Amino acid sequence: MNIVRLIIAVGGSLLAGLIGSFATSPSIPTWYASLNKPSFNPPNWLFGPAWTLLYVLMGTAAYLIWQKGWEKREVKLASSLFIAQLLLNSLWSILFFGLKSPFLALIEIVVLWFAILLTIISFFRLSPAAGWLMVPYIIWVSFASILNYFILILNK
Repeated sequence: MNIVRLIIAVGGSLLAGLIGSFATSPSIPTWYASLNKPSFNPPNWLFGPAWTLLYVLMGTAAYLIWQKGWEKREVKLASSLFIAQLLLNSLWSILFFGLKSPFLALIEIVVLWFAILLTIISFFRLSPAAGWLMVPYIIWVSFASILNYFILILNK
């Protein structure tokens, strides 16, 4: 086990969450609190722990891929997909909370979902464990997509 690589991979994933939180945090008690939300909207306190766990799982998955050898073309491709979906992940928070645009965020989260799917597929080819570590993330983003859609509809 290369602990430095693990720290970099997990830390990089958590950094994406931190970037998103700069747009998210100021909007939670103000704009987001004023929105109509569906009955299945989780309590606000759940999002932080859920996302933290997901970022740790994602970073661990990225670490497992990195361990397969950076010189390999398929590792570079899988890692590039991972970084792309991580950037899209941060962008969603900026669009939804920063720009206060559930519409733009909904379009973007669909793109994010497909980027996650491609990442999972590429991870499974290299490490089934890495692929499985990404599954809770796509499930959560699927739920977040539905939530985003209902917030958009309920606040027209």
